[in-house]
This record gives sequence, structure tokens and C-alpha cells, in this order.
Amino acid sequence: MQHLKFINSKKNKILSKVAYSLIDKELNKYPPNHKKSAVIASLIIAQKENGFISPEIEKEIGDYLEMPPIAVHEIATFYNMFELTPKARFKIVVCTNLPCALRNSKHAITILKNRLGIDVGEKTEDGLFSLHEGECFGACADAPVMLVNNHKMLSWMNEQSIDAMIRELSSSKSNVITNKDNL
Repeated sequence: MQHLKFINSKKNKILSKVAYSLIDKELNKYPPNHKKSAVIASLIIAQKENGFISPEIEKEIGDYLEMPPIAVHEIATFYNMFELTPKARFKIVVCTNLPCALRNSKHAITILKNRLGIDVGEKTEDGLFSLHEGECFGACADAPVMLVNNHKMLSWMNEQSIDAMIRELSSSKSNVITNKDNL
């Protein structure tokens, strides 16, 4: 319950009590003098809650983990799974490494570009989708593979499954895919 003392001492906290309790669960995995070991997990929790990692969140996490904000920033900028600016509600990343490319990932990107009306690196006007190319996700046998919001991997993506994914995400109330059977 380390977070209660910290939260009560901060008036303008960004992260919720729920986020801090999740970070505390991560902290419990490490010795007390190794709080910084939980920085990646803390950034993931913060991004799930806030949508991206702002400099203010980096400072808040740094303060909580007793590490300099620049150290948190270095980690947030090293890994491409962290967004440092507001992003679309659904970030779709298509693997374009050789196994996926040989199984039509470029065609999947073309389908997504046409359906969403955006190019790689852009987001839709309504802020619902953004499209990106990515490096290997380690699921080459399932090619072509896509990742939604860095948390949900979708395999064997063809035109029908891409259309189903877009329909489900468009009607979703949350930022996660809930009904994988429809994909």
C-alpha cells in the first residue's frame, strides 16, 4: 500500500489509485531497494490508463520509483511500444519482416490503408485508428501478424479477418478486443 502515502502527498497526480495499486503489485516482485526494476511495467500500466506517456507521467513514475525522470524517459524512448504523444484509440501495427512479407503483409497493409483512408504512420480523422509497420513479433508461423495497442496479437490476417477486426474495433467501447472469435 505504498501508493496511498504517495498519492496523498501529491495534489495533481495523473495516475489513478488503481494504477498505483497495479504498480505496487509489480514492485512486490523485486527487493525494496530495486524499485527501478518495475519501470517498464509501470510505463505499461500508465500507458494503458492514459493512452500515452507524457513528460508529467515520466516524472510521476520517476518520483514513485525513486529514480530521475530522465532515466524513465530514456526507457520510454528506447522501446517503440511506448507512445510519447497522444495516439489513435487503436494502434494497428503490421509485421513486415520477411516471413510476414512472404505471406502477404504488404497486401494486408494495402487493405488497411484503403479501408481506413490513411497511410502508414497516420491516424484517421476521428482518432480511432492509426497504422504502422513493425518488426518481428515472434509469431512467424502465424503470418501475416498484426498487433493492436501492443497487447492483442492477431494472426493469419486476410481481407475477411481485417474487415472483421475493423468492424469490432469500430463498435468497441474500450481500447481492447474482447471477442476474438469474431476475428
